[in-house]
Amino acid sequence: MSALTFDKSELGNLEYSLQREMLATDRIGGYMSTTIVCCNTRRYHGLMVAPIDNSDRTYVLLSALDETIIQHDQTFNLALHRYKGVYEPRGHKYITDFEYTPTPTITYRVGGVILKKELLWIHKRTQLMIRYTLVDAHSETRLRLRPFLAFRDKHTLTHANMEADGHSYPAVNGVKCRLYGSFPWLYLQTSKPEAEFVPAPDWYYNFEYLQDIARGYDGYEDLMTTGYFETELKKGESIIFSASLDEMGSTKTIEEVFNASIARRTHKIDFISCMEHSARQFLIRRPGNRTEVIAGYPWHGVSGRQTFISLPGITLRQNHKEDCIDALDTQVRNLCNGMFCGDFSAAVAADTPLWFFWTLQQLETQIGGAEIWKRYGETMKQLLDAYKQGVAGRVILNDNGLIWASAENTPLTWMNSVINGQPVTPRNGYQVEVNALWYNAVCYALRLAAENGDKKFVKAWEKLPEKTKASFNELFCLPEGYLADYVGFEGPAREIRPNMIIACGLPCKMLDEQMQLAVIQTVRQHLLTPKGLRTLSPRNPLYKGSQEGTPEERDFAGKNGSVWPWLLEFYVQACFDINGDAFLPEAEEILAGFDEDIQSYGIGSIGELFDADPPYAPRGAISQAWSVASVLDIHAMIQARKAGAPEPKKKTTRKSAVKAEAKVEKEPAARKSPAKTAVKEEAKTAKKPAAKKATTKKAAAK
Repeated sequence: MSALTFDKSELGNLEYSLQREMLATDRIGGYMSTTIVCCNTRRYHGLMVAPIDNSDRTYVLLSALDETIIQHDQTFNLALHRYKGVYEPRGHKYITDFEYTPTPTITYRVGGVILKKELLWIHKRTQLMIRYTLVDAHSETRLRLRPFLAFRDKHTLTHANMEADGHSYPAVNGVKCRLYGSFPWLYLQTSKPEAEFVPAPDWYYNFEYLQDIARGYDGYEDLMTTGYFETELKKGESIIFSASLDEMGSTKTIEEVFNASIARRTHKIDFISCMEHSARQFLIRRPGNRTEVIAGYPWHGVSGRQTFISLPGITLRQNHKEDCIDALDTQVRNLCNGMFCGDFSAAVAADTPLWFFWTLQQLETQIGGAEIWKRYGETMKQLLDAYKQGVAGRVILNDNGLIWASAENTPLTWMNSVINGQPVTPRNGYQVEVNALWYNAVCYALRLAAENGDKKFVKAWEKLPEKTKASFNELFCLPEGYLADYVGFEGPAREIRPNMIIACGLPCKMLDEQMQLAVIQTVRQHLLTPKGLRTLSPRNPLYKGSQEGTPEERDFAGKNGSVWPWLLEFYVQACFDINGDAFLPEAEEILAGFDEDIQSYGIGSIGELFDADPPYAPRGAISQAWSVASVLDIHAMIQARKAGAPEPKKKTTRKSAVKAEAKVEKEPAARKSPAKTAVKEEAKTAKKPAAKKATTKKAAAK
């Protein structure tokens, strides 16, 4: 795996530097994010983006900080902004180096002046510190620092207005500002008492955010500056700028906090160390003893589904089981009538509570089954009973042992994009992953109950898995050799989507070995890419290979082609379960496919999704929890195999594998035909009546 390095010769090339974004978090909900040349290209960028109360909303307080070097009465502005198609100033031409570890560090050279800038977010408090060190200078040098303030919700933009308070008020070694009365004070201070703050309130107009415009949104904003700091710096001298919601008491305190914080920073030097660092950024501690998972930076908040899917990868793979337990307990405390609340509820996301069981299965490897049942046994039973009784009229356990999930114009699975009030991928009915998770959850609860002497629960539930398994195989197993994506009133949906791989990658499976092989082969042939699994086969007429254009176009492509890394771990797990150590080389190749991603897009992390066609350009959030978790899970699987972990009980011989793959190759003719013929064939197949017994509306409603 390669080291985290950057091409110094390309730092002044905006096509290179503006595509690379950095992120630092405070572990309590706030973050700093911008490009590696500190030019904001999104409304979500800012040096201080933080919550100001106990809500989940975050606000851009400090958008940018301009640095100017003054020598011989000449000014050299080191900043970089874009105003209505024009870059001004163009300070990127002075950048000679960028380093990401232990903290983002930029080095500027202006003639004989060398200035180093270190940006540091302080953990567990809303505070940004930037240390400037004059590495070299041959004559008197002054440094000017001008902050730009936004004071607005991160999803919105601000514009010049008469309500904003442009005044600055005295604070220790600096000033405090507050553009609007509903916000807390923002303290702007320095470690150097001699640094003078010069009041000069003014609006700067038409900052242009290229990424917002490219994504089909408004991308223009006005920002307020209330003045600037200015001081002389001598060669070798440093000054620390601090922006905080709490006032720092003295110069000594500012220096102590900076030095102590940077000393605790881990070094992100290679792929895995970057992944582990990135994983820790998603877990946040909030007031009220809440531990939550941010789904992705910079715009996502907390998501129930992504919380449970991400937790093992971002906590357990670094042996942080206490963090995993705290996050689980946060949701268990919110249980209401046997079901989680908000978007953790099956009423909003049919599969989310079932992922809770999958997370517990991973946690069991570190704390044991007895402890799992002791801590979460009652919760598990309540959740299963809630499904049995029905949830909000949307999620129903039918007599055939399968879960039916349906809501008009409201998608209940992870394929939840909506355009003009209509789901992009309507999947009302029996969804393949929901029912695979349902079976897995029931089987897991039954095993723990039996091991811990809960005979009443075992007696009440022991007959259900066989019924679920039989119904699942009858309805979902298609003669073409793969699984229906869902089964609705009109029968099974035959489009080739990745959700079926989850049925092969869970601990408790309903499929025989031959069907698992067939599913794996179909996924490999139609959906597998170096960055994850496509959401739709390229042979389908609805397929979109690139996620570009308007929000509607991107939403459509996101669930009809775009590649999602989080699905890969289930593919890898399924392949290991079937092929054992023989799959190791391919698993390592899959992991290596992300090696260079830590140096582009979101530095040191993995983004939300990728284009479905080469070169698989990254899209969406620059750092996504379940993407990072999936990569760490795959790495853990590989390490366990190399360490000689026990083989699965079932193992496929080469003869049976070849036989199953040959069977898949013979299904249907579209698989071997040219692309144009394949599209026609798949469209034709989708219109055929179900080969299996279709679910009638009457039966589904039971």
